Amino acid sequence: MTKAHRLQPVFAAWIGLAACCWVAAIASAESLSRAPLAATPLLHLAADSRDALFDDDAKPAEKPSPASKGALFRDDASKPAKAASPWRGFVRGELAYTLAAPAHWSKMLVRSELDAQGSLAPDVKYKIGARFDYDFVYDATDFYPPDVRRDQRANFLLRENYLDFGAGDWDFRVGRQHIVWGEMVGLFFADVVSAKDLREFLLPDFDVIRIPQWAARAEYFKGDFHAEAIWLPVPDYDNIGKPGAEFFPAAPPPPPGFATLYDNEQFPKRRLGNSNYGLRLSALRNGWDVSGFYYRSSDTSATFYRQIVTVPEPAFVYQARHDRIDQFGATLAKDFGAGVLKAETVFTRGRRYNVLRLEDDDGVVAQNTLDVVGGLDFPLPEDTRLNLQLFDRVFFDHDPDIVPKRHEPGFSVLVNRKFGDRFEAEVLWIASLARNDWMARPRIAWNFETNWRLAFGFDLFHGPALGFFGQFDNRDRVYTELRYSF
Repeated sequence: MTKAHRLQPVFAAWIGLAACCWVAAIASAESLSRAPLAATPLLHLAADSRDALFDDDAKPAEKPSPASKGALFRDDASKPAKAASPWRGFVRGELAYTLAAPAHWSKMLVRSELDAQGSLAPDVKYKIGARFDYDFVYDATDFYPPDVRRDQRANFLLRENYLDFGAGDWDFRVGRQHIVWGEMVGLFFADVVSAKDLREFLLPDFDVIRIPQWAARAEYFKGDFHAEAIWLPVPDYDNIGKPGAEFFPAAPPPPPGFATLYDNEQFPKRRLGNSNYGLRLSALRNGWDVSGFYYRSSDTSATFYRQIVTVPEPAFVYQARHDRIDQFGATLAKDFGAGVLKAETVFTRGRRYNVLRLEDDDGVVAQNTLDVVGGLDFPLPEDTRLNLQLFDRVFFDHDPDIVPKRHEPGFSVLVNRKFGDRFEAEVLWIASLARNDWMARPRIAWNFETNWRLAFGFDLFHGPALGFFGQFDNRDRVYTELRYSF
């Protein structure tokens, strides 16, 4: 079957999915009052958070940032007009078709999210939110095993649900919340607190990938100085899905004659000793935004421990586990007018990595690493922006039998261009400099109506079987999305 024939089902199924999105949007419009919305570009440079910086979803038009936290939620008593609804959200239909043999539908998702924020008292604010996803691909096809269908067919997720209150120079937030300490493009470096939904690898928007954490956060502000202390009593962990899923991570293959099996993931017990905590200090000096942090946690990322068994059949049995780690990091940002410089570095102590030698009992070895990344983001003519990044992971006391080399350098290039007010094109390319291992993501978006956006793109992978991107070498896909925001 040619690729042209494989793409024919994309357009047929899109009609049905777009209809579902349209009906849901009309229902939302009738039940909620809302202000007019404006489409936003795929890349924002002048932003105070990673969500604002790299969220490419169309969002409600926002007023300029208030002078104080209290002003963010304050009603304007001078205007007699009816207050706008506190509810915001979106409905989005997503289709994906995997092109590599065997070609198959890999996503027919309808995703809806609803959030609200407001005041309970002059100094007490709240935010509530939830998301519901349903993927019809698990009803329409039998390509995936039962465990994957049960895990990814329907998902209800609590988003940010917290209370804010303040006292003098102190602000406190308690509840389920995003705590974002990293600001780079396409990959996570200093964003060490966030758990992540990796069932689609790094392909969704970062605000979809991030899983809010149940946490207590205290912040102190004094002039250009900011201190932040956090405690996560019951942390969440990365969701990697089930074996057989489209983007389940690869484990080292066994020798001939041995099968590969997976035991249930082992999570740390819910006790005080397994809670996470951290401290972050930041300051703004002469336009330089600099921060440093320490974070002690049960690793949100899983390591596959290995057990070799011979009965009832010879097999390598892998189990995902989460070890205690320490992380020390720093970030900086500087706007030079002609461009924005960003850099991050994170030293991680205690994380385990898979080792290939068979005589190792559990198949893992502890390695201390240093991640370093720097990026430049600057405008070009014709309403175009260019982002360039260089990064490296350095292994101290490197074990020669792990898959990564002592140095794992790489780079990324992102080019974004707007064509008038409605069309936007973007290409993101991330690649290793240690091996032929890369991911490319061309994409176009059409904001064809207020609050509506249609997007179309490709996700392409290449590399060795255990490469960061090459493990998904047979997962090239074409996708389309239709989103309505309210």
